Amino acid sequence: MVSAREAAASVVDPEIRVITIDELGILRAVEEDSTTGRVTVTITPTYTGCPAMDVIRTDIRRALAVAGHLDAEVRTVYSPPWSTDWISESGRAKLVAAGIAPPAPVPTAGVVPLTLAVRCPQCGSPETEQVSRFGSTACKALWRCRSCSEPFDHLKAL
Repeated sequence: MVSAREAAASVVDPEIRVITIDELGILRAVEEDSTTGRVTVTITPTYTGCPAMDVIRTDIRRALAVAGHLDAEVRTVYSPPWSTDWISESGRAKLVAAGIAPPAPVPTAGVVPLTLAVRCPQCGSPETEQVSRFGSTACKALWRCRSCSEPFDHLKAL
């Protein structure tokens, strides 16, 4: 039997189909009660009101059921809020491979982040420009590379 953690971690983000919810960092905890077998999964949305959360909850329940964990609860918590720092290194690599520029790590307290350039995930050039603050989803912005002329999504830093 696949563990509850492995089953939940395998769920793919419905908006960014190349990365799992574990790699994205929204999977916070998976707990299994050893006496009842009940599984409690805790997730945090990338932002309040994220429309993908209903699909994610359904996909988690389905993955758990397929793995034999029929008694499951999916809890959504908002504190602490999700941060792009929670995206794993493998998740960042998958984003780049899919042509999505991952956000830079959020700096430590006291430093105000300022994005001067976003490297093109296709050719690596810093010669890019923002086309629109909103891309294919609200958590992404649309950018274009001046070197290779390719458009690409940039996951917004939070």
